[in-house]
Amino acid sequence: MQVIETEQFNINEPSAVTIGNFDGIHLGHQELIKTVLNFSKEYGLKSIVFSFAPHPVEFFGKNNGFKTMFSVDEKKYIIDGLGVDILIQYPFNREFASMSPEMFMNLLVKKTNCKVLVVGENYCFGKDRIGNIDTLKKLGEDRGINVIGIPRVKIHDVRVSSTRIRGLINYGDMETVAKLLNKPYFAMGEIVHGDERGRKMNFPTINFEIPLKKLLPPDGVYFSRVWLEGKVYGGMSNIGVNPTFEGKSKKIETHIFDFNEFVYGKTAIVGFYKRIRNERKFSNMSELINQLEDDKAECRRYYEEGILAEYKL
Repeated sequence: MQVIETEQFNINEPSAVTIGNFDGIHLGHQELIKTVLNFSKEYGLKSIVFSFAPHPVEFFGKNNGFKTMFSVDEKKYIIDGLGVDILIQYPFNREFASMSPEMFMNLLVKKTNCKVLVVGENYCFGKDRIGNIDTLKKLGEDRGINVIGIPRVKIHDVRVSSTRIRGLINYGDMETVAKLLNKPYFAMGEIVHGDERGRKMNFPTINFEIPLKKLLPPDGVYFSRVWLEGKVYGGMSNIGVNPTFEGKSKKIETHIFDFNEFVYGKTAIVGFYKRIRNERKFSNMSELINQLEDDKAECRRYYEEGILAEYKL
């Protein structure tokens, strides 16, 4: 997949495009992308996801604590896996935000040679979000673009949305999150050296830095699966600061079942499937080890029973 992260580009081949922030790339987003891929295949078009960086909410500072569900690298990984030809991370700035609907459509035509445009039926765009699906269809008709509006995706009559999924992540309901994303909520990073306390307790872990401004579930222990060097492993992960050892910085530490290899510098993906318990401070190491044994037994049971195994990367 080609990734474009600049304003300075022009795609000459005719294309099918979908536009949005795509934070989470949930079932609704996947429906948009699937429609683009279908048109691309049928008519010989380049398939393009046109997104933005930074996220408009972050840019305007309406929520100073705003965090994205997936980092830029994680977003690239997901979209590449869907089979898209080109991902555009268009620089979101005041000039772009102030464009009229007409200016935006002209830019889209000039930059992507768009022939098919796929958006959600509730899509709004342009300065002060004055453009909508009807605006797009009128502008598209004038420019020879087939504009397709996709209805909102619902599960049990409730709309799938990034806002809803954020709330579920904050609550720690990872099972429902997986269903709405059609994949586990995950974190990806390069494995780095930790303090090796886990190894001393016979619970070696892989550790990586938390992606900047990434939304994480509540601190605690999670049943997880790990993708590493083309293989999938069962495991358990702790998100938190290790209060038993007076830790200060938040970390993701994952113990992989039946695995004791040195993999520093490799890229790992940890999917969070089910929250087991809160993170808490133990009075001594023996108490912590006993709890970890119980946690491991529970997580191993989930892994061996194939709990939520249909949601994979």
